Amino acid sequence: MMLSRGAKRSIEIFCGRVSTPIHSKYGYSTRSYGENFISEPKRNETQCKILRTYSSEVSPSDHTSLIKKLRERTSAPIKEVKAALIDCNWDLEEAQKELRKRGVALASKKASRAAAEGLLALSQNDKKAVVIELNCETDFVARNEIFQYLASSLAKLALSAESSKQAPGHFPIGLQGLEDLKITFDHPKLSGETTVQNAITEVAAMMGENVKLRRGFAMPMSNHGVISTYLHTCPHPGLGRIAGILTLEVDDENAPLDVVQRVGSELAMHVVAAKPLFLTKEHVSSDAVQNEREILKSQAESSGRPQAAIEKMVEGRLRKYFEEVVLMEQKFVVNDTINVKTVLSELSKEVGSPVKIGNFLRMEVGERFQSAYASEDIAQVA
Repeated sequence: MMLSRGAKRSIEIFCGRVSTPIHSKYGYSTRSYGENFISEPKRNETQCKILRTYSSEVSPSDHTSLIKKLRERTSAPIKEVKAALIDCNWDLEEAQKELRKRGVALASKKASRAAAEGLLALSQNDKKAVVIELNCETDFVARNEIFQYLASSLAKLALSAESSKQAPGHFPIGLQGLEDLKITFDHPKLSGETTVQNAITEVAAMMGENVKLRRGFAMPMSNHGVISTYLHTCPHPGLGRIAGILTLEVDDENAPLDVVQRVGSELAMHVVAAKPLFLTKEHVSSDAVQNEREILKSQAESSGRPQAAIEKMVEGRLRKYFEEVVLMEQKFVVNDTINVKTVLSELSKEVGSPVKIGNFLRMEVGERFQSAYASEDIAQVA
């Protein structure tokens, strides 16, 4: 008798416990309903009905389809996609909103992490060229189409935003002003109007990495001539890891520019390959020349040669130094039998008008950029 009562009480406790929904990882819940647990005489009539219902009446066969759809929409990790769908009762639209909320919080947590990978995006017209650097943590994300689409869109926006400025040389783009601008996207996974900052945060959430707009520069064309650009390691037009931008100015406004453009493209490639720091020897500061001279003299004196020979050694090595860092003195990468100065001289003869380099800029992902231009000394910006 005692055993029978104990068994009945165990059944009561079981039915009472499972009356609360239990959610499983498969998206369904288990619920039980107990009846007639009031009077002692009717304990033997107790019934425990267990019903298993699927959330939002979505069958398990549809779960994979919903996960796939949400994954395609957001590019979020499968684990996060599935968790959002379960939490939102397998409602696709609500799950997408939930993912965006989670993504913003996740992106803010990762904002302090180092982001040294990424891409340069370049956009230009006849009067100006703009290049921006968008960073991420890994080259895997840099190859992602959404990341690349964002980088290209930011470069185009920067070009239109800077179109009214005609400062000489090249100048940095104000990142704060750019991040506050509105931008409209037309991509299956990134669409609608938002601010640049919000777009970067959203892409960071999609990628699961820190995404950062690091810097940008604009170079206008102040005189008659061409703006030539070159991108190295270019996955798509307008994108790359190293950029070279160069302006060629032609005195005669009636001179043909097609040949100038061809040579300009080769010179932009030269800037990427040769890494010049200065435009001419005159742009090398006297302190830099004196410091280099002292180093070379100390090296030459260790050879034990006469003073006259040491002076010649120093001058020869100083010429070699200029050939390494001064654009006009460098050997032309397309034809190393001549230097860049000779290239411009031959080009001037071909078009029938003096041609000179106005400005140049070299920029590389994750590193400092080097630039030099005719009116100012070298500027280096981290």
